[in-house]
Amino acid sequence: MVRSNDNSNGRSRGAALRAGKSAADVRAPDARDRRNARREAILAAALEEFSANGFAAARLDDVAARAGVAKGTIYLYFADKESLFQELVRTMVSPIVGAIESAPLAALPIRAVVEMIVETFVSKIFGTPREDVLRLILAEGPRFPKLAEFYHREVISHVMPVLRARLVLAVEQGELRSDALARFPQLLVAPALMAIIWSGLFERFEPLDVRELMRAHIDVLFGEKGAPGSGPRRAT
Repeated sequence: MVRSNDNSNGRSRGAALRAGKSAADVRAPDARDRRNARREAILAAALEEFSANGFAAARLDDVAARAGVAKGTIYLYFADKESLFQELVRTMVSPIVGAIESAPLAALPIRAVVEMIVETFVSKIFGTPREDVLRLILAEGPRFPKLAEFYHREVISHVMPVLRARLVLAVEQGELRSDALARFPQLLVAPALMAIIWSGLFERFEPLDVRELMRAHIDVLFGEKGAPGSGPRRAT
């Protein structure tokens, strides 16, 4: 039986080699899997360390200890602490950005667009490790401008033009009776930032129902759903 298995494995390797793959290529998937798993462990450990101690005080030695690797192993994947933090942002936040950029926003009513963005925040960001990344940016960005610049380049500069373009279209099509949101798309996400700050400072004293908060915000912007004449009004 052992010889049969060995022969079977040998035939599999032989087939791969006949297909033009080297022995190293045959072994490569396992090596790639181990490398990817080690990289993910380092990123997870980095998030824990940054969240616990902040960017300035976080040490790569402690990240390595949390990840169960030698400190030198980190440098096989990341040049320094800043590049580690940047990759953390890319890994955790960029998929959300890509989903918003690729969504068929022009085909949806503007209220549905905003509801989709709100639901994304409530279900995929708030209360997840992604919230920790945003909290780190809010806390560390003023002291480390390069981190804020990186986040703006990788996230905000992608999302803001998409939102602004859809809001301008909503004004042109008569979906919005005021151009305030088109001029200041930040108004859409302001409660989300407030919710993150609140949860970090005051949640234990006064819990906040973030989903209901965001729904109330939508009602303030557009009027209660189904109510006649609902929608933002132009100031007079």
